[in-house]
Order: sequence, then structure tokens, then C-alpha cells
Amino acid sequence: MTDETVFTRIVAGDLPSETIYADGTASAFLDANPVAPGHTLVVPNSPYRRLQEMPPEEASALLSTLYELVPAIERAVGADATTIVLNNGPEAGQEVAHVHWHVIPRFDDDGTLVEYHSLLEDGLDESERASIADAIRDEL
Repeated sequence: MTDETVFTRIVAGDLPSETIYADGTASAFLDANPVAPGHTLVVPNSPYRRLQEMPPEEASALLSTLYELVPAIERAVGADATTIVLNNGPEAGQEVAHVHWHVIPRFDDDGTLVEYHSLLEDGLDESERASIADAIRDEL
């Protein structure tokens, strides 16, 4: 396990987030710096640094959570597909030392994400993020 991270603080409710899902094992919330509308992070509630540190039961539970969330996110934002990414360690681009999956909605005309550049020129304002979070929660 790792020390406290921004994600452990979000899971604990110590930092604000647009949380769209939470249970005893996992939490999901909109990314604060999304590359597409509905870009969601799915994290284990326990702060494991790498996937292989997680007990198999928790990893399986996280996959079940992803399985449930992905179609709800796609429907909520009208996405044609989804890119699901786990950067497993800093050398792979993991910026927060807490296992997390990026669920990135994809659209027919958005081009190709090569280095996960933002698809949003001006980002999303607070009301847009709240609206997307509400739509995803409605889909669950």
C-alpha cells in the first residue's frame, strides 16, 4: 500500500469531487482535468500503488465495477466507444501512486488519443461537470 494520496482524500470525503459511484471496495469520480466529457477515474478505496499489490478479490471487484460503469458513462455522454487505461507505475505514466483506471469516452469524430492530449479546448466548467456526473449517476 501507499501513503495518503489525492485519491484517498477524495474517497474519504476530504476533497471535493463529482463522485458517481462508491461501494466498500471502489469509488469512481469525474477526472478534474478531463480529456473528454465523462472522463472518469475508478479507484480501489484502499491505496495500492500498483495493480499487482491488490488482492485478487479486490482486483476482480474493480473489474466488475468497470463492467457496470462503462456502458452507463457511454450512454450518459452519448459516446460511441470508450478507452480504458491503467497506467501501472510512474514509468507507464502513472502520476498518482494509487491504482486507478481512466474511463475515457470516445466519439466518432474525436481523432486518435496518442498521448492523451485533451480533447477539450477550454476544459469543462463546474456546471458542465456536475451535469455529466448527474447523467452518469442516473444511468447507474
